[in-house]
Amino acid sequence: MNTADAIEKIKQKGLRVTPQRVAVFQTVWELNNHPTAEDIIRNIRKSHPSISVGTVYKVLDTLVASQLLEKVKTDKGTMRYDPILSDHHHLYCKVTDRIVDYEDPELDKMLEAFFSKKKIENFAISDIKLEITGTFKTKAHGKQKNG
Repeated sequence: MNTADAIEKIKQKGLRVTPQRVAVFQTVWELNNHPTAEDIIRNIRKSHPSISVGTVYKVLDTLVASQLLEKVKTDKGTMRYDPILSDHHHLYCKVTDRIVDYEDPELDKMLEAFFSKKKIENFAISDIKLEITGTFKTKAHGKQKNG
């Protein structure tokens, strides 16, 4: 995501555009694979060496509250940040702590139909997101490589 796009998305949410918000938002997009706050801090300090840890956390909280990012918590309790807000699920590797986005319209329709029939009492479903836990196999096994 370029700077102009980041600024526009921040403005659209009614937030004041600050260099810190733009830098954190862009960094999450650049890191691309559900980075942790520590990943974001380490990367952002290459271009903004004086940014404080507290500032990064406050900006992340603001971006989440404004629905520009989503938090994803792993089995190991690690908080990660996801800039992709469209409907998708996650494949979570319990060995490497890696998260990969998984989109499957057929699965989405199946889940919607299933829960539509179940009619959970006193509960209105607004979204369904799965975290599918397992382990990625190496290329030697003909599957996706760990990373």
